[in-house]
Amino acid sequence: MELSCASLGWDGCVEMLAGYAQSETGRAWLRALVPSTNIEWIGRQHALVEEARLLLVSGVAPAVGALFDATEVVMRARLEGAALEPDEIRSVAALAEQIAAWAAFLKTDDKSLRGAAADFDVASGRAGAAVVDRAAGAGSAGDLPELTAAAAGVLAVDLMPLVESIRGKLLPDGSLADDASPDLKRIRREMERQQRAIEQSLQGALRRFTDSGSTQESLITIRGERFVIPVKAEWKRRVPGVVHGSSSSGQTVFVEPLETIELNNELVRLLEEEQAEIHRIYRAITRQVGQFAEPILAGARVLAELDTILARARFGLEYGGIRPQFSVVIPTPLKPKDGLGGPREAVSDPTSFQDVGHPDSEYEALVLMGARHPVLERRLRGEGGKVVPVSAALDGAHRQMIISGPNTGGKTVTLKTVAMLAMMAQAGVPVTAEEARLPVLRAFLADIGDAQSIEQNLSTFSSHIVRLNAIAEAAGPETLVLLDEVGSATDPEEGAALAVAVAEFFLRRRAWTVISTHHTSLKIYAETTPGVVNAAVGFDEATMAPTYVLRQGVPGASAGINIAERLGLRAEMVAEARGRLSTQALDIGRFLDRMHEQLAALEVERGRVQRLEAELRRERAKLEVEGLKEWRAKVKELEGQVEGLLKDLDHRVRETVKGLDDKAAQQKLTKQADRRVAQLRREFSESFNSAVVAQHTGAARGDENATPHVVKDVTPGDVVKLRKLGQTATVQRQIDGENFEVAVGAMKMRVRRDEIAEVVRGAGAGDGRGGDWKAQAARLRLKGVTVQMAEPDPVVSWEINVIGKTADEARDEVERFLDQAFLAGLPRIRVVHGTGMGVLRRTLREWLKRHPQVGSVTEPPYNEGGQGATVVELRY
Repeated sequence: MELSCASLGWDGCVEMLAGYAQSETGRAWLRALVPSTNIEWIGRQHALVEEARLLLVSGVAPAVGALFDATEVVMRARLEGAALEPDEIRSVAALAEQIAAWAAFLKTDDKSLRGAAADFDVASGRAGAAVVDRAAGAGSAGDLPELTAAAAGVLAVDLMPLVESIRGKLLPDGSLADDASPDLKRIRREMERQQRAIEQSLQGALRRFTDSGSTQESLITIRGERFVIPVKAEWKRRVPGVVHGSSSSGQTVFVEPLETIELNNELVRLLEEEQAEIHRIYRAITRQVGQFAEPILAGARVLAELDTILARARFGLEYGGIRPQFSVVIPTPLKPKDGLGGPREAVSDPTSFQDVGHPDSEYEALVLMGARHPVLERRLRGEGGKVVPVSAALDGAHRQMIISGPNTGGKTVTLKTVAMLAMMAQAGVPVTAEEARLPVLRAFLADIGDAQSIEQNLSTFSSHIVRLNAIAEAAGPETLVLLDEVGSATDPEEGAALAVAVAEFFLRRRAWTVISTHHTSLKIYAETTPGVVNAAVGFDEATMAPTYVLRQGVPGASAGINIAERLGLRAEMVAEARGRLSTQALDIGRFLDRMHEQLAALEVERGRVQRLEAELRRERAKLEVEGLKEWRAKVKELEGQVEGLLKDLDHRVRETVKGLDDKAAQQKLTKQADRRVAQLRREFSESFNSAVVAQHTGAARGDENATPHVVKDVTPGDVVKLRKLGQTATVQRQIDGENFEVAVGAMKMRVRRDEIAEVVRGAGAGDGRGGDWKAQAARLRLKGVTVQMAEPDPVVSWEINVIGKTADEARDEVERFLDQAFLAGLPRIRVVHGTGMGVLRRTLREWLKRHPQVGSVTEPPYNEGGQGATVVELRY
């Protein structure tokens, strides 16, 4: 495939496409993309892009952000005794997870892409539980046959066991979990016990030395993996032990007392044992990765191709790209002449075609309707402008087009647009046009722009001739030739003769040819020669400016004198130039002007007809709008009713808060209540709008299968989630087949079945939290506080994990979680902070004991977390 990349701008197009890829691998693939002549490959690529567009439109955006070149890492994992770094293991796990998610999605039995979209985590690329469960049936996504075929190499192997194994051992920060192995768990428990013994010993030493004034501060620190205490430099000899350095000021030394040396030695031994076990686990994980080496590499290739397909699909959606049609001439063999043996001669039958993506081909053609150059369109969008579409059509009987018209009228842009869209089509990229029907071309040959070369000692004319000669050598029936201002840069009369000769040569070669020119003789040649069509770029005589519209079938006037006048050339020069025009040139100019005036009049008439059609459409739309007035009034009435309920809820919350004696708690709860009510308003607005859209489109009426969101089985006593309010409620009774009476806290209301999002808990089920919220309310009433409490929301989690956070970060997160738990009516929460050095545990517990919403702080039993967690009873 031959490309005139510099003159046609292909590099700019693929760089633009690369911007839509999610991974560097995908971007590199797109930058190396070139048009192909393999019709099967081209058809497959466009089919893949169409399926990817279907995915994106359906709301499914498979994540490939974890994609990287895993060859070196995976091959190293296959070496005996190798151990990958934690970051490498995490990268491989993320890649394997996205491969497994894509494979699980393709294997789902669900044929509805919209249903599948609900089970596919768009943000992370993880398959939902429903997708994984259905994948066990080994079905296939019937709407995506090409994408399924492209991923055949990863559908046979399930990488989820590898992912789950790694995720179960590796924490998000890359460190190993305690449960990564029994030995690691045992070692870390022994280390915790040893640390506690060291702390107790050092605490005793601190008390003794503090009384004597020898210590600098009453704290324990670590130097070189050994626990030490700070001692004033002048008193270091009074504290028997080993000195492990001093402070930067020199006023403090860090001493390890003699009684803790053996304890510290044992801790260091345990640390070494821990590191050995960690290394062993990393080796085991590495061996496991090595066992899945081939599926991981195959999956990475699949994801890389998927990334490029999705990138082209996103480009097509943003720029209105379409799938082109291809007409392929099938060679028809002739019989040997005079019955002699030997090679047969073949000709192309112009009525015999294979049209990729369109079964009704009748003849070969190069047709682009409403074509837009994507790079030009992107630039104009950035400047607030709009590209003018170009339409051009050639067929088997007319393979050459001569474009004429004024300077700056868009002739060169037309040439580049035709070439760019033809190359995009053969590279498997959606074509930015309203219609595209193209032949498969083996070469794109262009002579565009100033070709002067100082290095090669060539003038502009000489360089054009050198390039023209090379193009003539390669031209044939399956090539596209683009010549800009052919025959220029020399004597006009000789240049015109040369231009006609060049055009005739390429016509005989049957090359698809588009030529721009100002030569009148070339316009006459196009009008009088079979197989050639004239075309003109528009020029507005009233404004003296080009319109950039390509009109096929007529030549265009160059209007050089008129444009020079518009650009400000002195009036006497313009008059002199017009006076020197020959009578023939004036006659030709007037003829072309009259022709374009007639065409303009036809355009005006066509515009009038289009306006009448648009007016009819508007009238029909107006009638439809009037028919919706009653429906909209009903929607507004419903909005007012629910707004009243929200205001009543706000009032009740504020009255409840006013009943508290603690002013600080009252102010805090007021802010929390305001935030909660604001959240309810947002959730209601989203749910209400969704319900209105469903009602308007008819999805919420009629066919039961069209309303999967409607809960079918609801019985009195069920705890349900209300779609519009976003709150849980208890079903009191069923009024009729579609209406229920529910209680939201102390407030009762009537709801329809389609307003129930889900049944959170069936009748008779416990709350699962080990506490009775009604008993809490009773205890508060005995204290003289009147509080109306809603039933705890089963959806709200009662546990928060702050392992790895600093003390300040953990305190902020726990405070926010406390507010949520308090508003949800939870009796208690559990804070998981880990054991470590115990600093985070002590800080959080001391802070929680002072919190106004906390009733008590306790340490759970060993089997529920022990020192690694804290149970907090809430105070209401």
